[in-house]
Amino acid sequence: MPKTFIHYSLRLAVPSDAPEIFRLIKLLAEYEKAPNEVTNTIEDIIQDGFGENPIFGAMVAEADQRIVGMSLWYTRYSTWKGKCLYLEDIIVEEAYRGKGIGKALFEATIQEAKNMQAKAMVWQVLDWNTPSIEFYKKYGCELDHSWINCKLTQEQINNFQ
Repeated sequence: MPKTFIHYSLRLAVPSDAPEIFRLIKLLAEYEKAPNEVTNTIEDIIQDGFGENPIFGAMVAEADQRIVGMSLWYTRYSTWKGKCLYLEDIIVEEAYRGKGIGKALFEATIQEAKNMQAKAMVWQVLDWNTPSIEFYKKYGCELDHSWINCKLTQEQINNFQ
């Protein structure tokens, strides 16, 4: 079946996009089978992305006069490599997948990494997300199966003695 392309545009996110960014985050959590894991808020997004000291960047994709996708990244520092761009997420609404929007967001994020003179662009993908894995393979990315993800929750951090 041939791909259907639609008219869309990309732009850097602005504070008024926070509610739509949050909506897309919640859609991603549902897709990844973790809808109850989202503790972020619209207010956090505004402060953390657009406040006095922004800690992430974001680009949104608009189609049909609304936001239908986004890319969110931040600067990460690797002791081995130096400054890197960490791609936290690319999210495209299900109805708009397969129309070139995810590709455009990914390539625009690569351009952001190039603009910041990043030594690498890194991200994670769930091992069951075959469509995304196959998409990333088209770019010749390295899939590293040797690292184990680790985390402490906010509750664990707050309870640390």
